[in-house]
Amino acid sequence: MEFKFGIEGGNFSKAGSASSEVKKILKQLNVNPKIIKRTVVSLYEAEVNVVAHAFEGNMNVEIDPEKIVVKIEDKGPGIPDINQAMQEGYSTATPQVREMGFGAGMGLPNIKRNSDQMNISSTVDVGTQVEIINYLS
Repeated sequence: MEFKFGIEGGNFSKAGSASSEVKKILKQLNVNPKIIKRTVVSLYEAEVNVVAHAFEGNMNVEIDPEKIVVKIEDKGPGIPDINQAMQEGYSTATPQVREMGFGAGMGLPNIKRNSDQMNISSTVDVGTQVEIINYLS
């Protein structure tokens, strides 16, 4: 099964809508609740990162009997130093984003913590790609 969602940069009122849809789908498929929780936390964090930092993005979700594979790709400023961005508390969020309660620098670490596998690549002034894999067994 494959699902695609668009993510609008800067639109915090819709932040989390794609991850909520994935949660409903996983529940309908009777996926283990612990796996659903880990997956949705990862997806929400990735989705909010797109909203907070990029102009736009896409979330592609593939579900097969063995695993959930999610690819999030955005068009935005990119991440100059992925190792630094992976450090808890490091953030490039604007003051406006922080005032809304986002941008604490926990997004990428939370994605990694709640994923069986996480791959990230980024090109400055182009965008970022994140792949999240969670196994169903």
